[in-house]
Amino acid sequence: TGLAVGMGVGQVLLVLLAASTVMPVKDPLLNICMDAKHHKTKPGPEGMLHDQCAPWKDNACCTANTSSEAHKDQSNLYNFNWNHCGLMPSKCKRHFIQDTCLYECSPNLGPWIDQVDSSWRRERILHVPLCKEDCEEWWEDCKDYVTCKENWHKGWNWATGTNRCPWGSMCRPFSHVFPRPKDLCEKIWSNSYKYTTEHRGSGRCIQMWFDPAQGNPNVAVAKYYAWKKRSSPAWMKNTTPEADKAVCALPWPVLVLLPLALVVVPGGAGGCGSH
Repeated sequence: TGLAVGMGVGQVLLVLLAASTVMPVKDPLLNICMDAKHHKTKPGPEGMLHDQCAPWKDNACCTANTSSEAHKDQSNLYNFNWNHCGLMPSKCKRHFIQDTCLYECSPNLGPWIDQVDSSWRRERILHVPLCKEDCEEWWEDCKDYVTCKENWHKGWNWATGTNRCPWGSMCRPFSHVFPRPKDLCEKIWSNSYKYTTEHRGSGRCIQMWFDPAQGNPNVAVAKYYAWKKRSSPAWMKNTTPEADKAVCALPWPVLVLLPLALVVVPGGAGGCGSH
């Protein structure tokens, strides 16, 4: 009978749901490291991460050595000199160190990883939604520092092996080069970050600063944006069969379809795995 068939399908879906909770399929956007200069191939625990990078020690894309280098004025990571227009104040520098730690160590930036054709990395981050407080505190603590450039990714004079201001440029206050926090966060690293009005703890923005004792809040944020990205028409159009399988194996479609399965006969079955 139709009722018996419906119950049979329902039982099968319950078994699938149980299996998917026991053996979750890896989401290609979550808990990954980008393919860049100093990143590990996959995230994992690190015994000791230095100072401001320590929050990621339980699951990191950076090594202890990378975390230590991130704190140096003249770091071996990229030979980048923070003090190109005079000494950067420590209250400002700590934000740039934290920014470096997030970039190098975080396994929660998958939804914003973008392919690049570069000599030193194959992937970068683009439009990571930064929490309002993180962006505004960064700007507030750096507004009195001086710099000669709006985009720190490119256009430097590298003749001496480290970045120096290009010929003809002037050192100006941060607040002139970046009139608003949005300008700083979005322009300084070629749109790696996107300024948002979302607050820390909202689950809708990435935090550069967090207390590891409370857990890593960026895990939930990455999950939310990964789900949003998977739901977009562009993702559906460009997705690979492997990614399709990962999406199909997630528990939430089973939960959504379970009530329908109790009343729909299997003649309409198809969708995942039918091709």
